Amino acid sequence: MQKPLMVLNQAINSQVIVELKGNREYRGVLDGYDPHMNLVLKNAEELVNNEVKRKLSVTIVRGDNVIYISP
Repeated sequence: MQKPLMVLNQAINSQVIVELKGNREYRGVLDGYDPHMNLVLKNAEELVNNEVKRKLSVTIVRGDNVIYISP
């Protein structure tokens, strides 16, 4: 079984889906992370209730809002 940070490390430069609290989701390329699961995404889309709200070239997602990350 792999540890969560090992899975994140393998997902660097790959497309990921990040679900957050409050029916918010980001889809983008994982550019980096830290031990607190704060994430840096490139070329991301922010979705609210499955509707695209905006496109972002770079965004930082705070780890304590993350419900799950799907590589």
